[in-house]
Amino acid sequence: MKRIAYLLVALGFISTFTTCQTSTTDTSNTDTLTKEYILSNAPLIPAEHSISKMTIEDGFEVQLIASEPYVSAPVAMRFDKRNRMWVIEMQNYMPDLEGEGEDEPTGKIVILEDTNSDGIVDDRKVFLDSLILPRALCLIENGILVVEPPKLWYYEIINDKPGKRTLVDADYTQGSTNVEGMANGLYRAMDNWIYNSGSDKRYRKKGDRWLTERTHLRGQWSISQDDEGRLYYNNNSQNLLGDYFLPGLGASNTNVQRVKGFSERIVPDNRVYPGRPTPGVNRGYKEGILDDSLRLKAFTSASGPVIYRGDLFGKVYYGNAFVPEPAAHLIKRNIIHQNGNIISGEQAYEGKEFLTSIDERFRPVTAYNGPDGALYILDMYRGIIEHKAFMTEYLKKQIQKRNLDKIITCGRIYKIVPKGKTAKPVIIPDQPDKLVDLLRHPNGWIRDQVQQQIIDGKFTQVDSKLRNLLQGGNRVTITHALWTLEGLGALKADDVVKLLQNPDKKVKMQALGVLSSTVNEKNYKQYLPELKKMISDNDSVLIPYVAFQMKAIKAVDQVAANEMLLTIAEKNPNNQYVAEAVLSNMQNQEEVFLKRYTSRSSQKSLMAERFTQALADIKSNLKNRDINQLRKQYPRGASLYFSSCQACHGADGNGVQSLAPPVNHSEWVTGSKEKLTAIVLFGLTGPIKVNNKLYKAPEISGDMPGLADNPDILDEDIAQLLSFIRNAWGNTAEQISREEVIKIRKKYSGRKTPFTVEELDKMN
Repeated sequence: MKRIAYLLVALGFISTFTTCQTSTTDTSNTDTLTKEYILSNAPLIPAEHSISKMTIEDGFEVQLIASEPYVSAPVAMRFDKRNRMWVIEMQNYMPDLEGEGEDEPTGKIVILEDTNSDGIVDDRKVFLDSLILPRALCLIENGILVVEPPKLWYYEIINDKPGKRTLVDADYTQGSTNVEGMANGLYRAMDNWIYNSGSDKRYRKKGDRWLTERTHLRGQWSISQDDEGRLYYNNNSQNLLGDYFLPGLGASNTNVQRVKGFSERIVPDNRVYPGRPTPGVNRGYKEGILDDSLRLKAFTSASGPVIYRGDLFGKVYYGNAFVPEPAAHLIKRNIIHQNGNIISGEQAYEGKEFLTSIDERFRPVTAYNGPDGALYILDMYRGIIEHKAFMTEYLKKQIQKRNLDKIITCGRIYKIVPKGKTAKPVIIPDQPDKLVDLLRHPNGWIRDQVQQQIIDGKFTQVDSKLRNLLQGGNRVTITHALWTLEGLGALKADDVVKLLQNPDKKVKMQALGVLSSTVNEKNYKQYLPELKKMISDNDSVLIPYVAFQMKAIKAVDQVAANEMLLTIAEKNPNNQYVAEAVLSNMQNQEEVFLKRYTSRSSQKSLMAERFTQALADIKSNLKNRDINQLRKQYPRGASLYFSSCQACHGADGNGVQSLAPPVNHSEWVTGSKEKLTAIVLFGLTGPIKVNNKLYKAPEISGDMPGLADNPDILDEDIAQLLSFIRNAWGNTAEQISREEVIKIRKKYSGRKTPFTVEELDKMN
């Protein structure tokens, strides 16, 4: 980056600049930074030379867009219509080895701009400061959504300064105080709802009101979408998760804990291939975590995935998923396929990655599509990436050995482009007619931005032009035009019925996806002939969508909807996704529907099994103890569960798909006090069997961290936590006292590794 640019802002950011440039070695002469020295000492590498420490796929190059002092600890960003970057700086994440000062208000939202169009940021404005651990943002209309845990705020933007502030959700993070498990994302999806990772809530702005609805629980850090509007995400140990269906479907029955077809493992291969030894990972001492060259073998901190939808890389890369792995200092590339409703994928390479770095401080946390078709990477650039709540003694020693707890105010933003290609952002016009034309653009970021800009501007004057695209555009253009009309409130029943007749199945899927926004008592009969025809045709790809969206018909004619659902069930007795879709429409009517179904079909079927299981779950939940009463009885324990355990084991104790097994109805929870206390204090490494089901990596995270080394968690807190989970939901067991916790802590004093099931079986 140009030195003159640094000098222009040095006065305003001198403390950040100085701190970031302080290192345990002299980096003024980069020739001294040999590969051997970097691998053994983890020095700070100046931003200008960081790219030389990377290896990227042939034909591509990495360009430095911004670094300190313009940006520090970036974790999330959004481009605005002027192609400026609005970036969240989480400066106070793990400021030292013990996390002291993490609650200091040092977080910021900054606006970064390249004013002379040379591809390098040369202007920084602070939009908001004095924030505590901010983690997500979303630009919408004339304002911005900002997450400052636990709250979600909406700020009006007036001349790049915050105006009126409105509270959208006082409990956006749903009670969690675990930094790694708090909700985030605020992804503005194709269907005009804003979705989140680590949360089962979605949001939408209607005039001056904010709507909040229940949706599926998804992921851990960040979220992305494909051209159909399906969502993709992951968790620490999973390469890529995602949805087979549109995101607004299937979450209407609150009696159902998880709907198959959502939070599915898209890429089951979790192998990684770092470009350097990675001993500084949390479980590096465990057999099987590192290979013979001390390189991480599988994801341990997968984060911030993106589905590449740019027009710069070429068709081979379009629709690929790029996944950062900050613990292994790399970016993974995955190739995605669709077969019917099933989305699957595999790693693009064996034995190598799209991008690796030998710099141990290179921490890519989130990836984005850009307005120029490039792939953008946020590099938090720091030594510590693991939070104190989960850090092992082994990792602490690794951090101290190479001074990785020093230098915490750096940060870099890169973009990746094909060699020889110039990445130039499209200037998005303000004129509504010209905006509509850009819905045909090959860059998905442009199309998304145009859709949002038309909706935010309430440009209803272009509805006829959008309607023309429904009949004359390609599939992707039709999809954007459809949802743009929906966002404007201008979509008509005639528009949707015509699309239901379209020969392209994917167009029909989108038309079915939008039913809930258009069906009402006056027009619903217009849809019935096409829906009944689809039921008669019974196409295996479309029929789950028809079943899911019977909720739209059921809202106005329950008798007609239930009869069609019964016909669908009879015609598809062993289609698991149809079973999920039918069940999603049957809240508190599960038993009645099952009786009707079995009276007309006596054969065993997956449909009947799914409803039977749902009824068993409902019966079990009715027996649950009142959680609010338990919160009063064990306030510190309940708080600890919802802050540190909920992210993996679920608010209902039933576990989280691809993360952790249930603690509800678990023999490990209600059984031996010593075993449970040992697990919570010192951790557990799988596999483990719960209720006769084996849970193991890679289906779930292979390890559960212990709490014994966390100085902020007292023995009384742990005793209350154990007593809480032993009596919450469907569990009933004797409480555990502080003295019993102390006894187990002393008995296994000095233990630094998690327990295995074999070790636990030897206990009393």
